[in-house]
Amino acid sequence: MASYNRKDARDWARQTLVGVANVTIPTMTSDMTDLNEKAIRHDVEKTIEHGFVGSLACSEVAITPEEYGRFCEIMVDQARGRAFVVHHAVFNTLEDNIAQVKRAEAAGAELVLLGYPPFFHPKSLDDVYAYTKAFCDATNLAVMLFPIPTWGFSRLHPSDLPVALLRRLIDDCPNVAAIKAEGGAPMIMGAIEAHRHFHKEVVISSPIEFEYIPLAQLIPIPFCGTNFAAYYGPWIPRIHRLLQDGRYDEATEAFYKLAPARAAFNGVPQGSNGLINRTMWKYESWLQGYNGGPLRHPTPRVYARDMAAMRRGQELSGLAPTADPDEAFFTGRNPG
Repeated sequence: MASYNRKDARDWARQTLVGVANVTIPTMTSDMTDLNEKAIRHDVEKTIEHGFVGSLACSEVAITPEEYGRFCEIMVDQARGRAFVVHHAVFNTLEDNIAQVKRAEAAGAELVLLGYPPFFHPKSLDDVYAYTKAFCDATNLAVMLFPIPTWGFSRLHPSDLPVALLRRLIDDCPNVAAIKAEGGAPMIMGAIEAHRHFHKEVVISSPIEFEYIPLAQLIPIPFCGTNFAAYYGPWIPRIHRLLQDGRYDEATEAFYKLAPARAAFNGVPQGSNGLINRTMWKYESWLQGYNGGPLRHPTPRVYARDMAAMRRGQELSGLAPTADPDEAFFTGRNPG
């Protein structure tokens, strides 16, 4: 169970969401019949070693509801209070999401990243409000709202979740404790609006590192996540500390250090039509010592040309990717 009461969710978030949170993608056994517990524990340990304060238990993969609950339990047990686990609320229906958040809460997850199902097609922003409030009312966990074009709400408003809707949800749902501000991406107006209107009430996350590092030199941003920062190994948590200490020249120097790796990341397709290529994310983190290993089908694929580009980008940035051959990624560091 969470370490705070529902009414204290915002205080908990203010104290806890300081740093960078990555994403943990579950690994399956080689016969695809079960979770690879050793591999998951390996990834949690690597997350902590690299300085991340939390990690998203990714659910956008082929995993059963029961397996996902156990995935959360394994992550929470391995973290043992050294990092928090974020529940990924993107299951098929509102009812499914309510059932799953109860599993995650029982497992010890402490924050929810709230998404919306692909077949949730609201006719109005009132429909979005109703879905969101029903979900928030069903859990004691702190909820991070997530305005982003992925959900298809841009047809209702260019910012995806406009300020007036965010205002209603913050007023009516005391466990809304954070906003992952990607509304209207790739434009940054939605993120700036979210900060300007709400940063004194809830935590505003700037999850994209190439936006976060410049913006955090101009406005206070305590939290960067959840995101693909495992691709950079320990570097984004290191840069976060520089930013929080006001060492902006050093943070900027590190920003430029990562330029070749960033260019490689942006030059390789990371997903399409609202679905991230989690296999690619797994490979990118495997280069930095994470487990890698199999995902159950259906899943996107990774190809040699893209793996070569990602590896070369890390090399040019001095990130010392693993010397293991790429074929080892498909088995993983802890084969099960």
